[in-house]
Amino acid sequence: MDSSLIVRPARVEDVAQLARVIVRSWQETYRGLMSDAVLDDPGLVPARERFWTAALTDERYRENRVALAELDGQVVGVAMSGPPLDLGVAWTRHLYVLYVLALAHGTAAGSALLEAVLDPDESVALWVADPNPRAQAFYRKHGFVADGTIQVEDGVREVRLLRGVPPGR
Repeated sequence: MDSSLIVRPARVEDVAQLARVIVRSWQETYRGLMSDAVLDDPGLVPARERFWTAALTDERYRENRVALAELDGQVVGVAMSGPPLDLGVAWTRHLYVLYVLALAHGTAAGSALLEAVLDPDESVALWVADPNPRAQAFYRKHGFVADGTIQVEDGVREVRLLRGVPPGR
């Protein structure tokens, strides 16, 4: 891991930086998959600030784990996991957010964030955009496999990946 890389729990005072990292990551990752009108909406950053404020303060999110990555003092990534929203699923944790700015790709920030919000022995599900070969390769490297489930969220095709879930569940 790069000595200038720090991963730590996110705090309320980080909300503005978290929102900017998410929006910039979406613009870098989803340009061409999502509409430019959505990605360039001036209300997107304030909407993400409201989301992160709730995620870090609202009792409904108390079981979530939120971490950020700083490289040379700049927030370059964010991750959040929590209990699954659907009852009766075969996994105990859901990875809801994991984004790292392109400038920090290859710094181990993604791996460090994943470790910060997921325990190795937890069964986990996540959705990843398709196509998104870089992210899909990252998750495969970390033991996730596609289970064949596909959804379309906000016009983006996504595949579900699982780790530590018993087969046939």
